[in-house]
Amino acid sequence: MNYQVSCQKSRLNIELIHEFISGTYWAKGIPIEIMLRAIQNSLCFGVYDEQGEQVGFARVISDFATFGYLADVFILQAHRGQGLSKLLLTEIMSHPRLQNLRRFCLATADAHTLYQQFGFTPLTAPETMMEVRVADIYQQLNNTHK
Repeated sequence: MNYQVSCQKSRLNIELIHEFISGTYWAKGIPIEIMLRAIQNSLCFGVYDEQGEQVGFARVISDFATFGYLADVFILQAHRGQGLSKLLLTEIMSHPRLQNLRRFCLATADAHTLYQQFGFTPLTAPETMMEVRVADIYQQLNNTHK
């Protein structure tokens, strides 16, 4: 089967993306309004099958000059094992707007070997990095809106 990657936001299946991402360990329960805002403010990549159905997604948050952050990467279960993650990462890493960034980061709990193939390594100087992290932010938001 032939697959293609596109950055056209008009092709994105927002319902599919939200359904998948809201069930992940990194964004469990994310409200659709926040997912929409994240998509609007990111460079998005959709993966599509021969019928034009979306089967994968990723987004990059960037200033397109010095920094990028890869987020929300997924391939639907039924389409895994066909090299689509590598296809998607190849398209992302070769995108003209993402060239010559000083730092390109991501966070993953389980796909280190995939990302290492594309040059990602553990932090060189983790002692210089800091974060504000609210792990259960979406559960907190969902509880306040009830």
